[in-house]
Amino acid sequence: MGFSQALSGLNAASSSLDVLGNNIANSQTVGFKGSDTLFADVYANSKVGLGTKVSRVLQDFGEGNLESTGRNLDLGISGEGFLRFQQNGEVVYSRNGQLSMTADGYLENAQGARLMGFGVNDAGQVQTGGQPSVLQVSAEEMAASATTDVATTLNLDSREAVGEQLDQVDVTTDMSDPANNQQTLDYHYANNFTAYDSLGNPRNATVYYQKTGANSWTGRVTMDGHYDASNDFTLTFNNSGQLATINGNDAGDPANMPTVSVASDNTTPLGGEPAELSFTLDIAGSTQFGNTSRASDLIQDGYTSGSLVGISIEDDGTIVRNYTNEQSRPAGQVSLASFRNPEGLDPVGDNAWAATAASGQELVGAPGTGQLGGIQSGVVESSNVDMAQELVDMIVTQRAYQANSQTIKTQDEVLQTAINLR
Repeated sequence: MGFSQALSGLNAASSSLDVLGNNIANSQTVGFKGSDTLFADVYANSKVGLGTKVSRVLQDFGEGNLESTGRNLDLGISGEGFLRFQQNGEVVYSRNGQLSMTADGYLENAQGARLMGFGVNDAGQVQTGGQPSVLQVSAEEMAASATTDVATTLNLDSREAVGEQLDQVDVTTDMSDPANNQQTLDYHYANNFTAYDSLGNPRNATVYYQKTGANSWTGRVTMDGHYDASNDFTLTFNNSGQLATINGNDAGDPANMPTVSVASDNTTPLGGEPAELSFTLDIAGSTQFGNTSRASDLIQDGYTSGSLVGISIEDDGTIVRNYTNEQSRPAGQVSLASFRNPEGLDPVGDNAWAATAASGQELVGAPGTGQLGGIQSGVVESSNVDMAQELVDMIVTQRAYQANSQTIKTQDEVLQTAINLR
């Protein structure tokens, strides 16, 4: 009698419905991977099969769609790889990148698992490679940094005439006695910028340029209205309008760029403690053409202190700390892990998997390297469950269950007929 075959079919269909139901239940679970039920026939050295069995439940690690959320702490992986988390002292892997930051700077998912990656060294540089660790974003303030380099590109108007159409400005040569140490500077063009001393105090710097010869100019620097003639420099241009020399030295050598140094006894900011200020004025690429004098570019490397205002995550997984002083610094880099056989991973719940002997050892690297996908911030990966396909498969499985039930009914009727024989 075929009761055992039909019963195995019922059990197999029931297991298949369990898998389908789990897929449908998690159709809205971020990062969820649907499963398929694999069946195998049973013979056991008999000519007639003994039915069927579930040989394996296989997870489908195909990518889900990336959907925008607008939260910068939501991460989606475009391509292969898993986010690496530490949960209850164990390493687990997930495609669910819905994160939040704890009060002490850890990036956690809803289950409390903490994101792992590569940290930074003492110089603040990300150290890729090696063993990933739990990432923590420090909330400490960024210290001020004094300006050491100012880079600007100028055009000084070659049509200016020596000694003609000069502007004038009054400056102080000794801040300890400003009333009795005034001087007037003549100039054709002035360039202003802000520099920062070692305490983070903004300092107003101005360079006054005066044409002193056919192709020569003199630059005079003031800091907060204070003028020190030792910072003066001269520029000469060739007949093509290109900067040729600085203080008589080759302008093509970065070592010949003028250095501005302000003595500490003349830089006391608003009654505070003095701070030394010395920086290089890089004017490489400046020209003298018959056009309006202007600065086309100006960059300085100093800044005041700043407080952490938030973080952002770049495509390569770098976690960037953003500060109130408009500076940014890396706090680490998200690492991704891949496996030779991801179907061998063990689902442990909470949108996570654990590595097994069947999955093979993890291969860890930075996003976008090797076969690893890239990180996208502000998006999440939706479940890869195809609802239409799941509903069709459910109907087919239901029919299989009904057919196996009908087999049992028919076998019962045949058996009953045999019993009723007289």
